[in-house]
This record gives sequence, structure tokens and C-alpha cells, in this order.
Amino acid sequence: MTGPKVVLGVAGGIAAYKAVEVCRRLVDAGVHVVPVLTAGATRFVGAVTFSALASEPVQTSLWDEASPIPHTKLGQSADLVVVAPATADVMARYAAGLADDLLTATLLATRAPVLLCPAMHTEMWEHASVQENVATLARRGVQFVAPESGRLAGGDSGEGRMAEPATIVARILAMLEPSRHDMTGLDVVVSAGGTREPLDPVRFLTNRSSGKQGHALAEVAARRGATVTLVTASALALSPDVGARVERVQVETAADMEGAMVRAAASADIVVMAAAVADFRPKAVAERKLSKEDGLPELVLEPTPDILAGLAAQRRPGQVIVGFAAETNDVLERGARKLARKGVDYLVVNDVSAPGSGFDHDTNAVTILGADGSSVDVPLTSKNAVAEAVFDRVIVHQREKRSST
Repeated sequence: MTGPKVVLGVAGGIAAYKAVEVCRRLVDAGVHVVPVLTAGATRFVGAVTFSALASEPVQTSLWDEASPIPHTKLGQSADLVVVAPATADVMARYAAGLADDLLTATLLATRAPVLLCPAMHTEMWEHASVQENVATLARRGVQFVAPESGRLAGGDSGEGRMAEPATIVARILAMLEPSRHDMTGLDVVVSAGGTREPLDPVRFLTNRSSGKQGHALAEVAARRGATVTLVTASALALSPDVGARVERVQVETAADMEGAMVRAAASADIVVMAAAVADFRPKAVAERKLSKEDGLPELVLEPTPDILAGLAAQRRPGQVIVGFAAETNDVLERGARKLARKGVDYLVVNDVSAPGSGFDHDTNAVTILGADGSSVDVPLTSKNAVAEAVFDRVIVHQREKRSST
């Protein structure tokens, strides 16, 4: 056995024919592929085909293998488990913790990353139960290659078509990189959390931001080798494996965050403004706790500083600036206007009213808008995966700029 080991699960759907090409491309790339087919899959593709192309013969049963516990052996030895196609049935059983065949038992028995590539008719993909299962699995850290729109079985057309093999293989190879250090030598500043603007010594104005996305960005950048400063208004703890490598600056108000970000950005290569900064603050803060006995207070608000626009206006040459925008309506239109108004390189926009997306969730779905006119959709996935996608785009941007100069 050479190369990283991938368990390639194939479920019973017409898109199973594409899994043959996924298998071939992975083996050509030096990956050790162990195919696991469900009973339904063998109705669409032959086990002999996969056995001939893969690194090991096909496995199909919990009971017919030499090992008495094949799922445990597969799960423990895998560097990555991929299911392509991932049918509605397989995802439902996986989400429910059922393990009635070799594939679902392996999914439950592994601690390796899991990548699902859904494929089904549009009506099935859009069904509430399927979307809830996707959200549940994403919350647990499962990653997805989103289905595409196009021709479906039976001559229909719509969303639900499994992504092309080249797209899936590219994602697999990226996940198999044992430790990406493509950000080594870069100085990254990330802001996180919702600021608090005091009304009196007890009360404050704030928003629903938890800081989870900003903290995920800081952790991903650190794992990829960057020197990271996290300016946060959140009390969340960083993961133990990277916490000691991230310089944490704790702030509370928009004014605090502005000062900390300006100082940290002065020497930064990449600035990511993921914090949900309050747009307004009380013009005057009461010196003592306000009481009903005092009557209804007059609350006069004033705008807080536009930190993102200010950072963009005073950026260093070559510095990349990324902003975030949480919206509830006309998301892309409002995002495009903000991108131009703020003067940043990228604006990551998301609909915080969508299920599983935005504030206080472990998942997110975003669109990365570029000043160069680019647009990258990141369907609902973990906030770590969103962070990876953001930095993937930033690194490509930096490489393109270097090659053009």
C-alpha cells in the first residue's frame, strides 16, 4: 500500500457510473482506493469494474469478508471516507446513526474526515427531510461536494446532479494534504464576534453574532502556517491544537475593535473582518443603572466607525482585505454594493435568515464576491470549511497578483 488511503463508498444511484472515473483518477494520483459498494450500487455498476481499477477488491458485505469486523478495519485505516454518489437513503441512515450495511457501518466506525457527494432528483434534493439531514451531518463536521444543476435520469433537468469526477477528485486531493502550509510566512489578522455598546453600567446594545466563523478563520489560518492575530469580542475558546499559536486580543466595543484592528493591520498581509460590528451606539452612556423609576430614557444613537472601509482606505501595498456581510434580503445585490463601497478585495456574504446559516450555528453557506467580478458559492457546510474556501480564494488571488507583476 502506497499513498493515502481512501474508502470510496458507492451507493445505489444512476450517478454510480461517475464513481468509476473518480476511482480511476484517484489511483492515477497515487491514492490507495478501497471501494465499498452497497447492494443497490451493484445494480448500476459492476463490482468487477471497481476491483480492476481500484487498489483493493470491492467490498460489499458485513458478513462475507475475511475480517469479522470489516467496517472497523476500514474505518480505522482510512485517511478519508468518500461517498459518491451519496443518495438520500444513505444520508438519512448516516444522520440517524443506522448501520445496516458495510458502508453505513464504516461511516459510523471512522474518525477520518468524511466527504459526501449527493446525487438525486431535484424534488428529492429539495425535500425538507433531505435538507435537514444535510444540515445535521454538516453540523457534525461532514463535508459535501454540492450537487450541480443539469440533466438528470429520465430526461429531467434540474439541481441534484452529482458533481463531475474532476471536481470531486480535486476536493479529495485537497483534503488529503496532510498539512497545508501554503500560508507560512503570512501575517493574518482576523476579527470576530459581535461588539457591545454600553447603555449604562449594566445594559448594552449588541447583535446575535457568536464569533464562531471568525474563530474558525483564525484557526484555519494558523493550521495552514500563518502568524495569526485574532481580535475578538467573543468569549469562545480556541481549539487546543492552535490556541497557543494565535495571538488573541480581547475587545468589547466598536471603538476597541477599531483601535486593535488598525494596530494589527499595520503589518498584516491579509486582513479578514468577520466581526459583526454594531452599526450604532448610544451617544451618551448613563453613569448609573437606568431604572423604571427614572422614566423612559431618551436614547440617542450615533453611527460607529466603518472599520472595514477605514482599513481598506489605509491598506499597505499588496495587502488583501476580506470583509463579511450578514444579510436577510437581496443578499447578492446588497453584497455587491457593499463590496464596491467598502473598497475591499473580497466580500463574503450570507443570508443569516436561511436554515443552518449565519449566527450561532456551526454551519454556514456563503458567496465569496470578488472585486475582480468573481463569485464563488460555498453551499451549507461547516464554518471551518467556509474558512478554508475563503483562504483558498485569497491564496489564489495572491498568486495571480505575483504572476502578473
